[in-house]
Amino acid sequence: MEKSRLVQLLRSFSKLEMRDFRRYLQSPYFSRRAETSLLFEWLEIYLKSGKPVPEKEAAYSAVFPNDPFDDHRLRMLMSQLYQLAGQFLAVQAFLADGVQPLMALGQVLRKRKLAAHFAQTAADVAEQLENQPLRNADFYQYKYLATLEKYRNSFDLREVNAQQLQAFSDELDTAFLARKLWQACFLLSHEAVSNTSYDFGLLDDALRFAEQSKALKTSAIAVYYFCYRALTNPDEPAFFQKFKALVLEHGGLFPMEEVSDLYILAINFCIRRYNAGNPAYLSDQFDFYKNGLRLGYFLTDGELSRYTYQNAVTSGLVMREYEWVERFIQAYRDKLAAPYQESVFSFNLARLAYERKQFDAALPLLQKAEYKDLLLNLAAKTLQLKIYFELDETDLLEAHLVAFKTFLRRKKELGYHRENYLNTIQFARKLLETNPFDKEARVLLRSEIEEARNVGEKEWLLGQV
Repeated sequence: MEKSRLVQLLRSFSKLEMRDFRRYLQSPYFSRRAETSLLFEWLEIYLKSGKPVPEKEAAYSAVFPNDPFDDHRLRMLMSQLYQLAGQFLAVQAFLADGVQPLMALGQVLRKRKLAAHFAQTAADVAEQLENQPLRNADFYQYKYLATLEKYRNSFDLREVNAQQLQAFSDELDTAFLARKLWQACFLLSHEAVSNTSYDFGLLDDALRFAEQSKALKTSAIAVYYFCYRALTNPDEPAFFQKFKALVLEHGGLFPMEEVSDLYILAINFCIRRYNAGNPAYLSDQFDFYKNGLRLGYFLTDGELSRYTYQNAVTSGLVMREYEWVERFIQAYRDKLAAPYQESVFSFNLARLAYERKQFDAALPLLQKAEYKDLLLNLAAKTLQLKIYFELDETDLLEAHLVAFKTFLRRKKELGYHRENYLNTIQFARKLLETNPFDKEARVLLRSEIEEARNVGEKEWLLGQV
C-alpha cells in the first residue's frame, strides 16, 4: 500500500491538515461511510510514525475484522478515501482564497433573484479585493468577474447603464493584457532554453494596445511589457532597466511565487548578457540576489536551494563584495537542505577564502567536507587544484592532477562536464611544465588555451599564463 496514490497523497499532508481531514471525515455531509474514517485512522498510525504502511491484507483486517479479504472491496474504499482527501484539499484552497467563496455566493444569490443579498455580497467582494495587497493578473481577473456578476444582476433588473458597460469592457482589457503579457514572457523564456517555438497569437496587437492606451500605468501590465521588450531587444538596456526598476519597486504587488519567478527571469537575463560580453549586468544580477534574499523570494518552505546559495555567492565574489558574501554564507547556512548543508557551507567558505588569497584557510575547508553532490565534488577538486598552483605546491599539485584525472575516468555519466574538467587538468599540467621564463612558449600556450573549446577554468588559466 505504501506506493498507492492514497498513501502518497496523505504523506504530503501537514499535521494541521491531518487533524482537519479527520474532522472532515467525521462529518456525515462529506463522508457517509464509517469505513473511510476507519481506514484513515489505521493509516494515520503509520503516517505519523513515518513507518511504511503494511500490505493490503493488514488494512482490510483493521477495517473489516470479521470478513475474508476482498481486494476489490478494499480498492474501492481506498479510491473513495482518495477522492475525499482530494476534495478536502480543494475545499481548503477554495475557502482560503477569501474572494472566491464570496463570488460564488454572489452568483448563487443573483440566480435566486435576491437582489439586496446580492448587493451586500458584491460590496463584500469589492472590499475584499481592495483590501488585499496583491495586484497581479489574478486580481484583475477577479475584478472583471465581479463586475460581470454586477452587470448580469443589473441586466436582470433592467438597470444597465453605459458607464457600467464601459467599466466592464475596460476591466476585461486590463485582465487580458496582464495575463497575455505574463504568458508571453514565460513562453519566450522557455523558448530560450528549449527547441520549442510558440505561436504568440494576439500578442502584437496586445503590445500595440498597451503602448497606445493608459495600460502601462498598471504595474501588472508594465512589468511584463518591459520584461518582454527586454527579452526581445537585449541590446537595448533601457528596456531591462525599466523592468528592473518596476520589479524592485513593485514586487510586493505580486504573490511570492510569481515575484520569485520574475527575479529568476531577471537573473537569467543578466547571466546571458554577461556571457555575451556585457559585464555591466553583473551589478544588476547582484542587486536582484540581495533584494530577493532580503525579502525571502528565494525561499521555499523556509529552505534555500543549494544552487541559489552558490549562485548568490558567485555573484557576490565577482562583485568583490566579500563582507556581504561572508554574512550571507553564515546567515543562510541553516536554510540549506540537511544532506548538503555542511558540504555547501564549507565549500563556499573555501571559495571566499580563496578570493581573499587566504589559501591556507581554504584548503582545510575543502578537505573536511563530504560531497554528496558530484558536481560540487568536482568544483571542490578544481578549487583545490587552483590553490596548490597558487601556493606553488608542485608535488601536491602533481599528485592531485593524477587523482583528479583517475576520478574523472571512472565517472562515465558526467557527459560534457567530463571533457571540461579533463581539459582543465591538461592545461594545468602544461602550465606546470612550461618554463616561466620562456616567453615564446607561454605565448603559444596562451593561444592554445584561447582557441580551445570546453575548458572549465579558461579565465583562470589565461590569468596564470
